[in-house]
Amino acid sequence: MYPEEIVVPMKAELTDSGFEEMLTAEEVNNTLQKQGTTLVVINSVCGCAAGTCRPGVLMAVHNAVKRPDRLATSFAGFDTDAVKKVREHLLPYPPSSPAIALFKDGALVSIVERHQIEGRPAQVIAQHLINEFNKFCN
Repeated sequence: MYPEEIVVPMKAELTDSGFEEMLTAEEVNNTLQKQGTTLVVINSVCGCAAGTCRPGVLMAVHNAVKRPDRLATSFAGFDTDAVKKVREHLLPYPPSSPAIALFKDGALVSIVERHQIEGRPAQVIAQHLINEFNKFCN
């Protein structure tokens, strides 16, 4: 588990922009079973999370015409029970952190895994997410 003093500022990048933390398995289940769309970010301490994942996600949610109904996040290596539960909802995809997933009416409709984040500019991630929002969000 990562030290809180390292994780808190990285969490704040998303929570300060309206992402709700899912800290327990129960919170994950309650959030993901809601009707509508939910964007979930499995946050991480890695460089690609800081350099492209979080900035790309924030660009997308702040610039999209269509947006998910809910924004949620859990932190890998810190919110362990919640991340484990999110990953169950992401099956058959393997564990990935960071990761960005879009759910509609409780079903996974889109995922961006770490290998799709690494080496891509934040703007490319943002545009991909905006395209997914246009497909699945009202």
